[in-house]
Amino acid sequence: MTHNLGQLVDSVTKICKRADAEVIAPLRASQQQLTITAKDDSGRNFVTQADLQTENFLKSELSAILPEAGFIAEESSDGEAREGLQWIIDPIDGTTNFMHNMPPFCISVALADGTKVLLGVIFELFHKECFYAWEGGGAWLDGKPIRVSKTASISESLLVTGFPYEHGPLFDRWIMLFSDFTKASRGVRRLGAAAVDMAYVACGRFDAFYEYNLQPWDVAAGIVICSEAGGQITDFTGGNDYLFGKRMVCSNGHVHPSMLQALESFDH
Repeated sequence: MTHNLGQLVDSVTKICKRADAEVIAPLRASQQQLTITAKDDSGRNFVTQADLQTENFLKSELSAILPEAGFIAEESSDGEAREGLQWIIDPIDGTTNFMHNMPPFCISVALADGTKVLLGVIFELFHKECFYAWEGGGAWLDGKPIRVSKTASISESLLVTGFPYEHGPLFDRWIMLFSDFTKASRGVRRLGAAAVDMAYVACGRFDAFYEYNLQPWDVAAGIVICSEAGGQITDFTGGNDYLFGKRMVCSNGHVHPSMLQALESFDH
């Protein structure tokens, strides 16, 4: 790829902030974001008018700066891996939080070449914090470099996770794992926006994030931000199938082996 990734990140951050100012903020002010549609029968998975309009805005603006790239986007894609350059977009990660005006919720945009994430931007909309990174360029929060924590053990860690919309056969086991991690650590939080969870690991607010049933738009931007901040990212087996593999552990690296040890029996 011949494009300057740092310059692309600068353009993407500006686009995300414009999406907030020109699309999301007016909808929030007018309460039109409460035009809500259920995506499935779970009663927990929704799309709002703000999601749809923001995704359309992002697609238009991103196409203008990199017309050769395709899109993997929450409201208009199946989430399957594709070859070549792809923008991976979650127009509003944390939609349920957004519907209740409860932070956090964010815009998440990444650029990937196949399964390799090149850059990522996470703009947390309630607190107006913009996290971003690009391959080889470090990780940043509003112009200041960020690094993962130095916490060395689970017992000293604050962890974060999420729960899937569909409460399938693995859900009870997941709740048991939540209990185990709660007892072993300083606490486990559930914020409701995976992209923000990963950004908070990257800047040291959390020591590790773990979740299953994830989609690429949930995690793509966080992958490069966490990696460039010095973190470690794997699937539950310690492998590299985490962008499209639906299972992820993202940590400061020091507690990663202990996290994997606790998660190794989840699917068995």
